[in-house]
Amino acid sequence: MDARLLDILACPVCKGTLLYRREQQVLVCRLDRLAYPIRDDVPIMLEEEARQLGADDPLLER
Repeated sequence: MDARLLDILACPVCKGTLLYRREQQVLVCRLDRLAYPIRDDVPIMLEEEARQLGADDPLLER
């Protein structure tokens, strides 16, 4: 994932910061508890494609 792209991407729901989780190939919005998938190095930034995360999900840890 290109670092420059990560700098400009924001959550489409709240416009908040996203965390890149390389091993899981997702971008995580901690505020909305959503994980946006990355497929073939392309982030899928659609709310309907995002996975809702539980409050205790390890992806939400810093």
